[in-house]
Amino acid sequence: MTQKNNKVGFVSLGCPKATVDSEQIITQLRAEGYDIVPDYDQADLVIINTCGFIDSAVEESMQTIDEALHENGKVIVTGCLGARSEMISESFPNLLAVTGPHATAEVMQAVHKHLPARHDPFMDLVPAQGIKLTPRHYAYLKISEGCNHRCTFCIIPSFRGDLVSRPIDEVMQEAQNLVNAGVKELLVISQDTSAYGVDQKYATHFWNGQPLQTRFVDLARALGQFGIWVRLHYVYPYPHVDNVIPLMAKGLILPYLDIPFQHASPKILKAMKRPGSQEKVLERIKSWREICPELVIRSTFIVGFPGETEEDFELLLNFLTQAQLDRVGCFMYSPVADAAANELPDQIDEEIKKDRYERFMLHQQLISTNRLSQRIGQTLQVLIEAHYDEGWTGRSYADAPEIDGLVYIQTDQKLQPGELVQVTVLNSDEYDLFAELKNQ
Repeated sequence: MTQKNNKVGFVSLGCPKATVDSEQIITQLRAEGYDIVPDYDQADLVIINTCGFIDSAVEESMQTIDEALHENGKVIVTGCLGARSEMISESFPNLLAVTGPHATAEVMQAVHKHLPARHDPFMDLVPAQGIKLTPRHYAYLKISEGCNHRCTFCIIPSFRGDLVSRPIDEVMQEAQNLVNAGVKELLVISQDTSAYGVDQKYATHFWNGQPLQTRFVDLARALGQFGIWVRLHYVYPYPHVDNVIPLMAKGLILPYLDIPFQHASPKILKAMKRPGSQEKVLERIKSWREICPELVIRSTFIVGFPGETEEDFELLLNFLTQAQLDRVGCFMYSPVADAAANELPDQIDEEIKKDRYERFMLHQQLISTNRLSQRIGQTLQVLIEAHYDEGWTGRSYADAPEIDGLVYIQTDQKLQPGELVQVTVLNSDEYDLFAELKNQ
């Protein structure tokens, strides 16, 4: 009688960078013959990849750990919150093991100790691209770990350390494996994507006979060779970011930039330890759009940061009006344990934070509504995501998965997730487009 494989339950919380860590652990588990199961009852043990960036994420992680211990009893904790091992172990002394982020080897050691594999690993059981948690048609491509910045609201460097870039030939080989597996979109991620290679002094490596420097712009250009969608996330606005805009204008990579500006007030940016001048940023955005009119810019902002006055907040709203950003997210400032911003004077009342958040979102909603209405009548290429009652949903180049809007396509035609189609935009609202298949 064939012996059944050991079964591992896996819960992945947090950002796309944590998702990539989860994918690496799951890939190794599958390579060693473990089965991944979807619920606590089936699992021999459970691994939880936690997030510890803000209070709500810590709360979600702690609740998940508590639930897993109650439902299963055998739990390994990894991820950003796991870096605070003393706090985790004190709250949950019965955990099998606690590790920090990006710790595949340590997690596997704990698995081997508490649930030894029942047979020797056969790496050919795992596809070259590894096991992915995303749908088959898109994948995250993590190019580095850590960050050299010390923003006062962020403690991620204490979890993940300083910037460590992956060699460009290794990144390109992973991208090639994903493309060969049918991936239609690569989402390039890291903590600071545009700093890629600075720690390696832009070392040259060879991939497919090509000499490539470990550098942000060189990587973007090289990824453009695959002829699929390449989307850049978490791009810190260094001056050399200007050099990727012509690549977008040529169609090598998607004309989409995810730049976390965080604020527009020089005083608040200084308190955050973020660079930036409102005037210079606006000048650069204007220049980028002159080179690449199709450019879509996504950003995130924090309201209610310590010391933020009504004047600072009005500066931020004025910046939104002038910048006309396409996609915007907003967070109310939340104190994070051990963050330097906790010690800043003039902490903001929660009611004021909430009021500013609501005003910010309403202000940007009007901008988003107007910008999307300008797409009515346009023809767009859309990557199909899923079926809904009246047709299919998809994403245009302007829409990153899970954080941006969707294109709703009303049709009886049978489509497939991952299929690329041409649509004509018929209508829009605050965040989404409504379209029909072109020449339907």
